[in-house]
Amino acid sequence: MTDINELVKGFQRFRVKSFEPNREVFNRLAMQGQTPSTMLIGCSDSRVDPAILTDSAPGDLFVVRNVANLVPPYETTGRYHGTSAALEFAVCNLCVRNIVVLGHSHCGGINALLEGYGLNDEGEGFIAPWVQIATSARDEVLRRWPDASHAFKQRACERAGIRASLNNLMTFPFVRERVEDRRMNLYGWYYDLENGELMQYDPEKDRFYDLYFGSMAEENV
Repeated sequence: MTDINELVKGFQRFRVKSFEPNREVFNRLAMQGQTPSTMLIGCSDSRVDPAILTDSAPGDLFVVRNVANLVPPYETTGRYHGTSAALEFAVCNLCVRNIVVLGHSHCGGINALLEGYGLNDEGEGFIAPWVQIATSARDEVLRRWPDASHAFKQRACERAGIRASLNNLMTFPFVRERVEDRRMNLYGWYYDLENGELMQYDPEKDRFYDLYFGSMAEENV
């Protein structure tokens, strides 16, 4: 387990290996601001770091991470909208050209959703209502595969959750407008922790395919 001292040592290595040799790049980012072309909405899971997975440099990605990489539907009645605020800033201020929803296998948030966490008032009241954003994904999986193994349902729900977030993205007027006039593209990615595979959702075929090998995944979810 990494403790605070190890993190400090890691920063010291970063200064020597990355910052100092690239000081001009970092100074330019500081003075000129950020101009990422892609926003990535990922999970808070410590095993799935978007910058590491995509081998991205500072300034390449505008990233927001939350439990189960969920995008809430557009609404203005609540007071705190962290993910929605990041989305608005990325689209309206940074003018990103791509939005990627990155899900992954063995997602604890999706497992909580699949197990019905929150239906009986468990917990302190934050995780349960948040994962309910993807209730449609859980309902679809349970309806289509009632007798499947838990492992299959988990993977199916993780992918269905990505599709639910893509649908919710289109409820934001400033997103829909840019997608419809082709100024911006939406992508759904799924990372398989065990096999190191990255898959992309094809909305026309309603399937995920492997981006590394270019082959279609077997699960039609």
